[in-house]
Amino acid sequence: MNSKKHVIDYTLLFIIFCFFLFSLIAVYSGSGQYESADSFYFLKRQIFWYILGFAVLAAFALLDYDLIKRWSLYLYLFSVLLLIYVHFFGVIKNGSQRWINFGLFELQPSEFLKFSLVLYLATLLNKVGNKRLSFKKSIPIIIKIGIVTLVPFVLVLVQPDLGSALMVGMTAATLVFISVISSKMVLLILLGVIALVSVIVCLYFVAPELLMQIFKPHQLSRIYGWLDPEHFPSNSGYQLKQARMGIGSGQLTGNGFNQGVQIQSGKVPEAHTDFIFAVIGEEFGFIGACILVFLYFFLIYRIVLATLNAKNLFGAYIGIGIIALIAFQVFQNIGMTIGLMPITGLALPFISYGGSALLTNMAAIGLILSIQMRTRKHNLFDKGFSNNSD
Repeated sequence: MNSKKHVIDYTLLFIIFCFFLFSLIAVYSGSGQYESADSFYFLKRQIFWYILGFAVLAAFALLDYDLIKRWSLYLYLFSVLLLIYVHFFGVIKNGSQRWINFGLFELQPSEFLKFSLVLYLATLLNKVGNKRLSFKKSIPIIIKIGIVTLVPFVLVLVQPDLGSALMVGMTAATLVFISVISSKMVLLILLGVIALVSVIVCLYFVAPELLMQIFKPHQLSRIYGWLDPEHFPSNSGYQLKQARMGIGSGQLTGNGFNQGVQIQSGKVPEAHTDFIFAVIGEEFGFIGACILVFLYFFLIYRIVLATLNAKNLFGAYIGIGIIALIAFQVFQNIGMTIGLMPITGLALPFISYGGSALLTNMAAIGLILSIQMRTRKHNLFDKGFSNNSD
């Protein structure tokens, strides 16, 4: 009688624990300007969310991820229904309608949508199999994926939440790119995206007034503030300028815990959420920032290992989707803080204050642990994509 031995990836858990410590330090230091009556207010709430998050992680790790296939559609539909509810009855803050108020806390459904979308797209692509499709046979699955992605994309975009909407699109695009969809179809989609971006860039230089009909005013201000923060010193340009000044002043070793001038003076808005990387850069310097970035690389490396060794394509697609979710958010958040990307409302995974994003990310890591514990050395690239014929 063969007994299965589930081996837990303690390295992955150690990385999450390091994020936990980073988060508590950065949230406490970055939130003091907001709650003068109780400087530990956000810290205590973040500890609560992490405790709940570890429970969610454990639950998903113990769950056989193959069972999710039969529930992925319902999870996706439930997330879409939550987005529809938010559109009509959601809480409005800072010009965006993204949250559902439950009294003691607020829920951001777009975070759970990202997770459920990965699960449902993995289910759809798993049904296709592991043989490369022809261009003609790729059309029906692309149409289905397009509809499944477009509905939440639009619902999130109109909140408005451009960052999360781009996350939805990027996640779907990554799964399509790595799947057995015809390479000609993938190339056609890529050319379409490039054409769309080119049109937007041309409008910026030739007919900026048309952009005002496509994007919300605050979204345009973020783009203008990113492209030229010196000439747009208010709002987004101000945020970017102050964040970069703070990170620059941190130099090699930082100004010390709770000693960041830009952060503690309140000059960096949303320092405990969107701009929390500025807290780390200013108070812990280049060394502290590099340690955090290294942890992200190490995290993605461990997820890649679990994905490559998944026992089936469904697990591999889940792993790829989670890699896309985390990697894009990290790149976008750090990039916007140092001026490489336009400012959006995306949080820094596992570090920024907030329950919805943290619980979603912990659930994702729990699924990765579930995949890793049930591995059978199924190599995705050897078995899943060996047939390249169109």
